[in-house]
Amino acid sequence: MHHSHRAAVNRFIQFLGFLIVSTALVTTAHSGERAKASAKKQQVNSAKSQRAVPARKVAGSGKAVRAVAKTAKAPTRVAFVPPRQSFGQLAGLHEVSDPLDLKSSVALVVDQDTHEVLFRKNDHAVLPIASLTKLMTGMIISQASLPMDEPITITQDDVDTEKGSRSRLTVGTTLTRGEMLHLALMSSENRAAHALGRTYPGGMAVFVAQMNAKARLMGMTDTKYVEPTGLSSRNQSSARDLATLVNVAHGDPLLRELSTSPGYEVAVGPKTLQYNNTNGLVKNPTWDIGLQKTGYISEAGRCLVMQTQIAGRKLIMVFLDSAGKFSRLGDAERVRNWLEESLPSLSAPLHVRTGSNG
Repeated sequence: MHHSHRAAVNRFIQFLGFLIVSTALVTTAHSGERAKASAKKQQVNSAKSQRAVPARKVAGSGKAVRAVAKTAKAPTRVAFVPPRQSFGQLAGLHEVSDPLDLKSSVALVVDQDTHEVLFRKNDHAVLPIASLTKLMTGMIISQASLPMDEPITITQDDVDTEKGSRSRLTVGTTLTRGEMLHLALMSSENRAAHALGRTYPGGMAVFVAQMNAKARLMGMTDTKYVEPTGLSSRNQSSARDLATLVNVAHGDPLLRELSTSPGYEVAVGPKTLQYNNTNGLVKNPTWDIGLQKTGYISEAGRCLVMQTQIAGRKLIMVFLDSAGKFSRLGDAERVRNWLEESLPSLSAPLHVRTGSNG
């Protein structure tokens, strides 16, 4: 009896121990699952917080505003693009110094009446001439006896695809031939000049051929044209040839008038466009300019040709490949100052050692 009672107690103790162990195992398993779930939830919340900050209400407003977390932007790196050198710079023409310290690598000053050379610097170098081209363009149009009141419309063909230059003459704009010529000579309007060549009898090819034929007829052996605007660097000439061109062009009253016009207005649809002369010296009352033309493309540098009077003498000035936006005008002033001081007693012209661009 006593033995049976002790056996029953032992079985009860074993059962109680088993129950305690089982309960502990279940509790541990549930705790592990809760810990995993909590960790996963924290990861999700952390990822969300990196994308955006929870919405908050602004005082005085019923709307919730979500503030976006700011991130630091990486610095933008712009590649340095060195300026394109002109043909004159590549040929070393700017290394040639002169007593007047001109910024143009090529210069020529000639007495229009006597053809005496008063100043020369690299005057035989053949370089791109940019919009000085338009002086020949204007000469061909002026001498062609075409009706100046004939309307010409700008087309897509007149848009510059070589240099990407801008123009206020949009495709579809219609002006008279005379207005196109005025803008081409005075303000160096590229689309106007191109349209003049495109609408020439026979088309552009015939027009360019006429330009080159005229140059040969005038003895401009260093000169070649491939188009009427000067945007192509293949339009090339020398200072000596350009002096010849200025001399002949000065004999045309229309070219004198249009090239030296200070400003001009044209009506384009409901708008009136104001154009100004690209040569600021024409508005300077101290200058007496009979004909002029400016030009610029990177391959040519800043260019300027003029017919003017200084100290009672008619002169032709040519400046090519000038470095600096206003340096060609500064060179003209430097030459004028020198001439005003020197012409009365000038016994010998200034001849500077010349270079060649091949």
